[in-house]
Amino acid sequence: MRPHRAYSPGLTGVLPLRESRHLVEVLRARVGDRFTVFDGEREALAEVVDLGPPVRYRVLEERRPEREVGVEVVLYVALLKGDKLAEVVRAATELGATRVQPLVTRHSVPKEMGEGKLRRLRAVALEAAKQSGRVVVPEVLPPVPLEAVPQVPQGLVAHVGATARVREVLDPEKPLALAVGPEGGFAEEEVALLEARGFTPVTLGRRILRAETAALALLALCTAGEGR
Repeated sequence: MRPHRAYSPGLTGVLPLRESRHLVEVLRARVGDRFTVFDGEREALAEVVDLGPPVRYRVLEERRPEREVGVEVVLYVALLKGDKLAEVVRAATELGATRVQPLVTRHSVPKEMGEGKLRRLRAVALEAAKQSGRVVVPEVLPPVPLEAVPQVPQGLVAHVGATARVREVLDPEKPLALAVGPEGGFAEEEVALLEARGFTPVTLGRRILRAETAALALLALCTAGEGR
């Protein structure tokens, strides 16, 4: 069986049914095969002891891989049209976000999110965590109005009118909140509100980026690029 990572809350020795089906029906696992389990906090090497369903396993060795950013990284992102938010959640997971909070803003075209879409976004985050080798699965929350954004210890907001660069203002040792608007960006009064909550406007360069691109560019500068 090729290397595989399975999500197993609590590392209890029993896989959820969905993970069990994938391991047996898709990967053709056999008793004695080894794979990796993780639960959002820990990771371990495991061995299949019973194909079930559900699959039962025993933990051989617990691991503590150093793949996380090291501080909390919350992404506040405006609701986007179509399937763009799924693209953002997938890449944000790969780039180290610990939480994704969708926002309803003045220029957001969608003004709400159904339960079905929220479940899908959470599934996207889980699959991206498995693929990218993360132990933490980012929490994807129901959308809230921009006014619900709390005071933050350190925040950056992507804004076309800004001049500060990420590397000039980022403190890599402090928890981080990032905010990205919808198509059309944040209104000026929304940027002012975010500034009052602890966010610093930053530029992402001379070009105009699509909303989904801006979110990922800002994350990359903070967690995987020159800013860190």
